[in-house]
Amino acid sequence: MLAALLALCCSAVLPAQGIDFFHGTWAEAQEKAKAEQKLIFVDAYAAWCGPCKRMAAQVFPDSKVGDYFNANFINLKIDMEKPENSAFAGQYPVRAYPTLMILDAEGKVVLKQVGAMNADALIAFGQKATGKTDSSKDFEKEYADGNRDPEFLLGYVRALNRANKPSLKITNDYLSTQSDFTTPVNLRFILEGAIEADSRVFDLLLEHRAKIAALEGNEAVETRISLACQNTVKKAVEFRSERLLEEAKAKMEAGLPGRAAAFAAEAEMNFYATTNDPKKYLKTVQNYQKKEVKNNAALLHDLVIKMLRAFPKESQVLKQAEKWAKTAAENGGLSEYYLTLAEVYKRQGEQEKARDAAQKAREAAKSENKGMDGKVDVFLQGLEK
Repeated sequence: MLAALLALCCSAVLPAQGIDFFHGTWAEAQEKAKAEQKLIFVDAYAAWCGPCKRMAAQVFPDSKVGDYFNANFINLKIDMEKPENSAFAGQYPVRAYPTLMILDAEGKVVLKQVGAMNADALIAFGQKATGKTDSSKDFEKEYADGNRDPEFLLGYVRALNRANKPSLKITNDYLSTQSDFTTPVNLRFILEGAIEADSRVFDLLLEHRAKIAALEGNEAVETRISLACQNTVKKAVEFRSERLLEEAKAKMEAGLPGRAAAFAAEAEMNFYATTNDPKKYLKTVQNYQKKEVKNNAALLHDLVIKMLRAFPKESQVLKQAEKWAKTAAENGGLSEYYLTLAEVYKRQGEQEKARDAAQKAREAAKSENKGMDGKVDVFLQGLEK
């Protein structure tokens, strides 16, 4: 218990947790997946692969990605060109890197994707895979027939969660019959059932956090807190409710204060983009850049991409995006950064500046061996039209 409490204290100052990759063998990963009733996510990469390196540096450390994949998968990185991985490479041959695979514990490929993905696309990829292996149907009839055994119900809730189906009613119905929340099965039930921050179950998770962490590990608790807060943000966006947005931010501050500022900024950006409020959106991204992103070229570039998707034609957003895109290009020097800057200029009607930035992208690409010439050509052709 003391160890768990110390871990909780330390977690307030730790950085965001990305994907926690398993360091055992493929066979050991399969055994772990069987024991935990999870799928296996495999990043099949090569040491020389540029897109692989970018995913490792920018996507896998993302806290949202980590929260989702740590909760739902056994995660494995496999260098497909190392001799010790030849058996796996022979069984699962790939044509290009990275190849991202999701397999079941028996080794059957559930879903495969060739090429790098951003954080949102990777999470969607994982959700698609879990949807393909929905085991909740195995529980439905027995539940309808009246089985209310706690372990059975816990398995049902877990299966519903992994299939992205509603489970809160079953959790609430069960917990409403309980007077002692500190039994091992009830502590596990609270952990699995706390899928939304705006719920009584989440409050029970915070109340009994130390006992749950001692039983299931602090990482599992932190992952659940973050996922629950993210789900409440999604609900806030769906219902356009600032009250729910504020509640998600407050619950994140209570549960993971060290991650609360970055979470709040991401939540606000998502909310104000969806509710089409460019003024509040711009204020949020400016605060986020100042506190979290600063002048980091890769993070600035990612932020600019988000801004272009959120408000592709809003003049004030584009004006700010131009400044940060220019800083990212000058500090990072990558061809894709210059091409993004060219796109910002294009959207503002700055034809010559867009053309110059595109040519700089072409020059930068010469030392990167990325094959960016085709993308630059397409951009310039579109610019002329």
